[in-house]
Amino acid sequence: MAFSNKPHYILMFMTSSILVLFATALDVSNAATEAPSPGSGGDGFLPLAKKHVVIRNALANKQPLNVHCKSSEDDLGMVEIPWGLTWDFRFKVNWKKTTKFGCLFTWYGGGDHYFDIFKVSRDDNPFGKTPVCKECIWDVRSNKEFPMCRLNRDGSYPYCFKWEDKSL
Repeated sequence: MAFSNKPHYILMFMTSSILVLFATALDVSNAATEAPSPGSGGDGFLPLAKKHVVIRNALANKQPLNVHCKSSEDDLGMVEIPWGLTWDFRFKVNWKKTTKFGCLFTWYGGGDHYFDIFKVSRDDNPFGKTPVCKECIWDVRSNKEFPMCRLNRDGSYPYCFKWEDKSL
């Protein structure tokens, strides 16, 4: 019955234990990228997970690619990506796990096309069809059937998608 005289010690112990567990859980997403297990995607899926989106201009006609990306909270403005080069941005997934970045892509001879470059249901869902990505690398291609491809770390194109043409 020694603990019954000091309930504040029990409360302090429980509170500090919960904080340590929470802080450790938030850092799991970083640890997983250092040593990914085969087939896991290795990139964590917790709220506030750090994400890095990379967009590479892989257009067949070698034209500059204009990109305008935004979420409900951030407008990244219009950027021009020369052929063969990349542009990137970083963010954290929000607590509600509703973070989504949509981009409008335009180039000479290619028209205007829209695609959600990051959405939790596809890119941060451990039960989704594609693995969770911390670094989401995308090639924008002139392929009419599947122009948007998320690359594996080895550079292969296992996850290709159609345009989601709608307004930004």
